Amino acid sequence: MTFAFEPAPRPVIAVEDGGEFPVRRIFCIGRNYADHVREMGGDPKADPPVFFSKPADSVVASGATIAYPQATSDFHHEGELVIALKSGGRNLSAAAAQEAIFGFAAGCDLTRRDLQAAAKKAGAPWDASKGFDQSAPIAPILRREAAGALLDKGRLKLSVNGEMRQDAPLSTMIWSAPEILMELSKLFELKAGDLVFTGTPAGVGPLRAGDRVTVEISALPTLQFSIGASI
Repeated sequence: MTFAFEPAPRPVIAVEDGGEFPVRRIFCIGRNYADHVREMGGDPKADPPVFFSKPADSVVASGATIAYPQATSDFHHEGELVIALKSGGRNLSAAAAQEAIFGFAAGCDLTRRDLQAAAKKAGAPWDASKGFDQSAPIAPILRREAAGALLDKGRLKLSVNGEMRQDAPLSTMIWSAPEILMELSKLFELKAGDLVFTGTPAGVGPLRAGDRVTVEISALPTLQFSIGASI
């Protein structure tokens, strides 16, 4: 096969015990912690989950410096547990959803909040607010077998410059990891290489150039990144 130009390399994420995880697609779920649903003006008992996506090449490795994005003056962090898939399918059962999981990672769904608010008001898609360059920093993936029951009582913590911004038990997610995959597989055929951001708790807030962000989730590798100057 002859390409019109050299294709871009496939995005990858490091695996904690060695190797790399090739990224196919990135799915995200909104409204998955009751306190965050309320924080954003919704009703956790009435509002169904919202799915959206980010491009695969928005992945950024831990330790990177991320440029403050263009076209926003309200740039926010959203710390999240990320599911990495080794298989997939359509209309997954609970058992199949669990078996499809390769591992877990600490991630951050970076958001241009002002663009998201404008999209919500207009009933428009969220692509510009969620799917921009470098919007998906992710730490190395810990295999499911290694994570084991450590996540059952785990907490998600995000700090900015050492100040705690988000702190919530994973048990307060409205939809569990298998349940998210079951619902998502009703809309898409999931495949190996897919990543799924599982939603963020309350405490989302603004980031500025020079900020240092840390996301910690139980025994998972820690995610750290910095915000650089504006593009």
